[in-house]
Amino acid sequence: MSLSTITALSPLDGRYAPKLAPLRPIMSEHGYMHRRVQVEVTWFIALSDAGFAEFKPLTPGARAYLLGLVKNFSEADTQAIKDIEKTTNHDVKAVEYWIKSKFEARPELEKAAEFVHFACTSEDINNTSHALQLRAGRDQVVLPSLDRIVLKLREMAHLYADVPMLSRTHGQTASPTTVGKEMANVLMRLQGAVERIAAVKIMGKMNGAVGNYNAHLSAWPEFDWEAFARRVIETPEPEGLGLTFQPYSIQIEPHDYMAELFDAVARANTMLIDLSRDIWGYVSLGYFKQRLKAGEIGSSTMPHKVNPIDFENAEGNLGLANALLRHLSEKLPISRWQRDLTDCTVLRNIGVALGYATLAYTSLLTGLNKLELNEGSPGRRPGRVVGSAGRAHPDCHAPLRRAGRLREAQGSHAGQDRHRRSTARPDPQPGHSAARKRPPAGHDPRQLYWQGGRAGAAGLTFYFKLFWPPALI
Repeated sequence: MSLSTITALSPLDGRYAPKLAPLRPIMSEHGYMHRRVQVEVTWFIALSDAGFAEFKPLTPGARAYLLGLVKNFSEADTQAIKDIEKTTNHDVKAVEYWIKSKFEARPELEKAAEFVHFACTSEDINNTSHALQLRAGRDQVVLPSLDRIVLKLREMAHLYADVPMLSRTHGQTASPTTVGKEMANVLMRLQGAVERIAAVKIMGKMNGAVGNYNAHLSAWPEFDWEAFARRVIETPEPEGLGLTFQPYSIQIEPHDYMAELFDAVARANTMLIDLSRDIWGYVSLGYFKQRLKAGEIGSSTMPHKVNPIDFENAEGNLGLANALLRHLSEKLPISRWQRDLTDCTVLRNIGVALGYATLAYTSLLTGLNKLELNEGSPGRRPGRVVGSAGRAHPDCHAPLRRAGRLREAQGSHAGQDRHRRSTARPDPQPGHSAARKRPPAGHDPRQLYWQGGRAGAAGLTFYFKLFWPPALI
């Protein structure tokens, strides 16, 4: 069976492949090989400038050729490296051999070929390559995707700032709020989470087999190898890697920054799970409607339905992303003694974790863009629950509670469904038990509400005007 989008084991490379096109060149095996070639070439050029008699500075032509290997690196080049790996059974050594093969018929480079990978352990190449992948994945895919959600939430917060909505606590109707304010709640949380993701320093080390520059010092003991490694790692591209230098490590970079980054992304994802579930609930309650494109089917058997699938897909994929991200953040900082290989196979799943997150961001934004307010929804009208604001007056709570519950029992609030309107009982006659429950004269909740406002409760007049139903004004 040939590999294609319909035979791929992972849905990320099957059903959802088109949606992850921006991430694939960065986090795939091809992306990993590309960054390995970049690190090897950067180290090689830097060694030529270190002042060693055995390795003279490269000519501009040689430098341009080497940088061209990085700039023009192709899928065919990755396949050539994979073919070499079939013999070496070692992927980093295959990269080294591929680079040396590109020196053929170039005497200047052939003469210096043994300085490719000089003094490096495989992990010097791998940890910096993963760092370059992560930086690109974060800056070019994850953050822009989150920024688009932030912009949409900001738009909704302003657009619906004055649109009243009945809030719910403990699953029951509660005090009034506005649609825009609820979007602003999520917006402020998410903005902070995005800032924390962007603030994580992406780190790299190039200090040899156990982190002590052993091979380096054996060759040139008087040379300041730590300063040299720092310069290669921190100098901006293409002369360096543009990362943050990790001065202390075992054979592998400790991966603490990775744990910090993955935890930060997972925290943002948790906020978006919360949002997805809330929007799903608001759609269920009828607060929002969803627009369909021409030809789309809302339900296979119930044509009146438009299922909130974008929010459900977002929630599911965010959960998958977080399961992987949390495993990565818990496992990667742990390594037996100076090195074991358990991190290697786990690291290859970074792209899977970010893939599920990216897929979820796309689904969530699609869902948000489909939303429109359901102007006819009775559940969004909060007039019957403004009584909590009346607590500014000491005598308000009891009569407001009685009036509110009486209105609920009578089904007289605006927007009640047709069945309840058609079966509502007439107002009780004098002496009827229900009539005796009405607030006595002098305890009109509207009057008490205004008294509470005069007593100094800030904002009550606004809430009264915005939320009190016309029938009571």
